[in-house]
Amino acid sequence: MFTATCIAPVNMALVKYWGKRNEELILPINDSVSMTLDANEMCAKTTISASESFKQNRMWLNGEVVPFEENARLMRCVEGIHRLALANGAHKFPLSWKVHIASYNNFPTAAGLASSAAGYACLVYTLARLYDLPMNEELTTIARQGSGSACRSLYGGFVHWQRGTSADGSDSIAVQLAPAEHWPNMHMLILVVNDARKKTGSTKGMQLGVQTSALIQHRAKEVVPQRVKDLIAAIDARDFESFAEITMKESNQLHAICLDTYPPCVYMNDVSHAIANFVHDYNETVGSVQAAYTFDAGPNACLYVLAENVPRLLAAIQLAFPNDASQSVEYLKGIPVPPVEVKNGLRDVSIGHVNAKNMLKYIIHTKIGEGPKQLSDEKSLLIDGYPLTK
Repeated sequence: MFTATCIAPVNMALVKYWGKRNEELILPINDSVSMTLDANEMCAKTTISASESFKQNRMWLNGEVVPFEENARLMRCVEGIHRLALANGAHKFPLSWKVHIASYNNFPTAAGLASSAAGYACLVYTLARLYDLPMNEELTTIARQGSGSACRSLYGGFVHWQRGTSADGSDSIAVQLAPAEHWPNMHMLILVVNDARKKTGSTKGMQLGVQTSALIQHRAKEVVPQRVKDLIAAIDARDFESFAEITMKESNQLHAICLDTYPPCVYMNDVSHAIANFVHDYNETVGSVQAAYTFDAGPNACLYVLAENVPRLLAAIQLAFPNDASQSVEYLKGIPVPPVEVKNGLRDVSIGHVNAKNMLKYIIHTKIGEGPKQLSDEKSLLIDGYPLTK
């Protein structure tokens, strides 16, 4: 039996991926750019074992059995890795051996927190380690066929998923723009409004958008190309103000297209909009742009903020969105944040945005992070090819 265990991080889009030109190959209608988050706070963990004794391919996700052969995206990833292993020629065991896969997310699945991106990136990276394949751009084309955004989670730092033009998707790849150490003090506060499974999944929302939105093609052709260029320049220069403006405009435009879809896809809710308003007022009150929001296909807010500004921003959030459990480790998760004295300027920023208590479920403090990595054997989720909970 041969086994590999790896973790892969979440990535959060800055320039959004929304809409496909090929559903089967998951080819996007526009480029996208993302930031990879630290796996210490949010990651997928996957163990894959291959054995001559296994009678069939099997998979467990968060402890539950999930279909394998019937899952077209999963099978495309496995078959893609098999093709690379065959071309590589140096695999340790026959490709005919069946595999058992156990995967676990340490954060909510299908709640708009990029769980599928981390999950498929981890699947592909772990398969690559199992078959002794090097990390390269070809792996990103395989991960993309599981979940589009997964290709971006195969690198750390800032990542650019290039749309490509080839019909076969061979040039639709992810490339690293800058490693995490380029902007090491880039942090994020994730304000979790709802961690339940969303009503309209991203795949369905994109399909409806491409079919019915009058705005989506204009965005893809006229808006995104310039925004990608401007964002790359802001990242290169570590220009937070420009970075923040592009990020927030991108988020706003994504959700405008979702509302332009027929019937509309509504991902943000009243608390989401209150958070967006709060961020603009906060930046105005402190006299500079210190926070930037983005919302993926869900109500949860991801706030980009430099490390030195995290304590003050968090204190203002606690005023604007009070919570009975505000000092609990179950409410404030992730990297510890030192408390700061609440000054008048901070209190002013909450005026007009003091919500009813307990509107946020919890807050995660994380930061820019590295790409996937392999773990030691003792971290395995499988024993003799079966889940630990079996």
